[in-house]
Amino acid sequence: MKQNNLKHIYGILLGEFGHQDWWPAETPFEVVIGAVLTQQTRWTNVEQAIANLREHGLLEPETLAQADVNLVEELVHCCGFYRQKAARLNNIAKYFADIGMGTVFDVPTDKLRSEMLSLNGIGNETADSIVLYAANKPKFVIDAYTTRIMDCLGVNGNYMKLQELFEQELPTDVDLYKEYHALIVEFAKTYCGKKRCPECLLVPDATKVEAQENG
Repeated sequence: MKQNNLKHIYGILLGEFGHQDWWPAETPFEVVIGAVLTQQTRWTNVEQAIANLREHGLLEPETLAQADVNLVEELVHCCGFYRQKAARLNNIAKYFADIGMGTVFDVPTDKLRSEMLSLNGIGNETADSIVLYAANKPKFVIDAYTTRIMDCLGVNGNYMKLQELFEQELPTDVDLYKEYHALIVEFAKTYCGKKRCPECLLVPDATKVEAQENG
């Protein structure tokens, strides 16, 4: 990509959608829970599961760590893969309860990321969501939407390559990273998810025509 392309794209998205004020959560640990639950499901399902956990007083590390796993499975059933997710929630809750939220987050960014990745069931996207949105540390989150959009723009690469691209071309700024990620999600839902490729704000017209002819 040409120099400053990602900054230009950010400007286009911000002009189209405005500030998103994302991620919706009342506490850092609620962000952690949401990051685990949102794997392979819609956010509306995550909201329902979080509401269920809140109703049972299970949105704190200590209470969730001690909760009966069968109950947790029932409460997060709406998110799919509920057994795996309940086990992951129990595991990560024990981790935070044992060490303490403040202590976990009071480490350098890369160390925190490594610690999150060491937990069972936590991959790159989930770890980076926790680092960025719960700990407020600068790690750009690469999700399926970002990968798809970059592919349409002719930029191919795995998770780490794309993350490196964003972090190299953008200022190291937590709020910018949050805003950009949220704008990408909103754009993808509005355009990519509704197959509005001919109207795409980011892809050159010639590429749009080619995509229409091939699709």
